[in-house]
Amino acid sequence: MAKKLNLDALIPREDFDVKDSEASPTSKSLNLRITDLEAGSFFFGSLRKPDFQRESNEWDQGRVFSLIESFLSADLIPAVILWKNEAGYTFVVDGAHRLSALAAWVNDDYGDGLMSKLFYESIIPDEQKEIASRLRLKINKEIGPYSDYQLAMRNPEKLKPEIVTKARQLGSLAIQIQWVDGDAKKAEASFFKINQKAAPIDKTELILLEARSKPNGIATRAILRGGKGHKYWSSFEEEKQDSVQKKAEDINDILFKPSLKTPLKTLDIPVAGQNISSQSQMLVLEFVNTVNNIQDKQFLEDDKTGDETIEILNNCLKIARLVNSNHPSSLGLHPAVYFYARNGRYKPASFNFFLRLIMELRLKNKLNDFIKAREKLEEIVLSYDDLPRQIVRKYRTSSAGAPHVVDFYIQAINFLNKGLTVEEVIAEIISSPKFNYLTTKPELSFEAEAVDFDSDSKSEVFMSEALKNSIKCQICGGYLHTNSISIDHIVRKQDGGVASSENGQVSHPYCNTGYKN
Repeated sequence: MAKKLNLDALIPREDFDVKDSEASPTSKSLNLRITDLEAGSFFFGSLRKPDFQRESNEWDQGRVFSLIESFLSADLIPAVILWKNEAGYTFVVDGAHRLSALAAWVNDDYGDGLMSKLFYESIIPDEQKEIASRLRLKINKEIGPYSDYQLAMRNPEKLKPEIVTKARQLGSLAIQIQWVDGDAKKAEASFFKINQKAAPIDKTELILLEARSKPNGIATRAILRGGKGHKYWSSFEEEKQDSVQKKAEDINDILFKPSLKTPLKTLDIPVAGQNISSQSQMLVLEFVNTVNNIQDKQFLEDDKTGDETIEILNNCLKIARLVNSNHPSSLGLHPAVYFYARNGRYKPASFNFFLRLIMELRLKNKLNDFIKAREKLEEIVLSYDDLPRQIVRKYRTSSAGAPHVVDFYIQAINFLNKGLTVEEVIAEIISSPKFNYLTTKPELSFEAEAVDFDSDSKSEVFMSEALKNSIKCQICGGYLHTNSISIDHIVRKQDGGVASSENGQVSHPYCNTGYKN
């Protein structure tokens, strides 16, 4: 799958209704020159995306490269649609990705440059840097950096003839501009009408755009970027802004660090997969809504004070710590066991299933039941990973199947704590009326055998071997993840135990501080 660039920092966001004392001039240009996209230009300085605009992170390297190449070749590029408000800001109604791609070339910022660093306060994921670096190398080799085209006009003898020729033509190239006339309401209506017809907005993105002032929408955006980037919470009091940013950063760290690199060569992998993947928005939105018991299509009022957003983030932080952290409450669910397939691919549905499971066990004060059964339950999770997929297929979607997957694991926990073996547990469950459609027979596969190992097969080989040799909790027997390890006194301190290596053992934080005591 092609990796997408994050160019969201190049055109900042602003509220459509922002006002200023002076009205903007009535005359508007009908063409946009490449120099208009230089960071110091008056036009670029006034350019904004509406605060409900989707993030500019949907184009991959090939698409950005093609757009720049097409512009330099004088190929037809669709017009951009703009609207100017009373404060003089120029808003992009349609064409934000086109303008961002050209601005990336002009300002040498493909998601890792000066503007991006300022926007994200220098906190840029490693994968984002790698994608940006690869595109920069390709563009500099095959097209040439924008700075070369500027140099060609001053010192043509220093550049290749083809760049000099294109540089001379560059001044006459332009993108056509269409302007929306009317007030902010008409401009907003135009935005949604255009974007839903030409290039439909992703369902999750549309939910977040419409919920941009709702507490769950603000919390989701904050978590996704670790409290960095555009501040949808900027209207809150400064103290509450700081609280939102700190909590969001802590949650982001738990969910998305360290960065995921494939093929896998370590089991130190993030709980929630890649932060810049297309599925991360849906995963975090579902996480926020599930933790806070917010139902689909439930109406929420706009959060004007920040109190509701902070409450939602507090709840999310508690559960994130419970899932995997060094907090004393942490169960330390190992991502490789619970959230990844055998080939190293992330499974967002599994994250949702086990999130719901531990929340239900926590609500019913049955976390200790999970700890007692954990070692064998993890054997079921690893050895019978096709059974949840069969449940989802029966109910057609992961959201509809989630309650039944949770029930499957609760039954497994109950049977294990009655002393049944793993095989006996599975036999009991699939013979019950509710789950009698499940089968443990392997699915037939007709895939041709490849000669070389691809990324997935390399990851599968590594995960299989690494899990065999992975350390386990000395209290419950479950797998230990490096982000969630506690050192436990074998003989407790209150019983005279000392802090010696002979009296120490590794454990999950909850097993040490909650279950054991």
